Amino acid sequence: MSLMIGVAGCFFSVAAFAILLETPPNYLIHAGAVGAVGGFVYLIGTKCGLGVVLSSFLSALSIAFLAHLFARIFKEPVTVFLTAGILPTVPGAGMYRTAYYLIQNNSERSGYYLMQTLEIAGVIALAIFIVDTLFKIVGKREKRYTRPGTP
Repeated sequence: MSLMIGVAGCFFSVAAFAILLETPPNYLIHAGAVGAVGGFVYLIGTKCGLGVVLSSFLSALSIAFLAHLFARIFKEPVTVFLTAGILPTVPGAGMYRTAYYLIQNNSERSGYYLMQTLEIAGVIALAIFIVDTLFKIVGKREKRYTRPGTP
């Protein structure tokens, strides 16, 4: 039951954030779906014991893949779906904990959360880069095999 609540929370928070980003209204549901799938992958990963960093990587991979897929289907920029959709994966709690333990003068815990936050941010960037590169390779391959004059 908590998984369903988490996924629904991801959907509604991403849809609301997409409104703030002025996403076209007919794509709010799709942006929410991207975030919900990413939240689902993250929650399943952490429940299976994969760890926060690996779960964030898999979540960001699924978000980037869906964002690229929706961008191709609806002929919109990838950022329409990716910018709002990546919200559940962003390590905001890690940054909060870093600052909190820094204020509490606990440099060991602060350093731990800082490193974890940087790792998560790095794997998010890596996942987006990997999916973007794969879609560019596939796009070039498709263009190479189509004959001139064919749609």
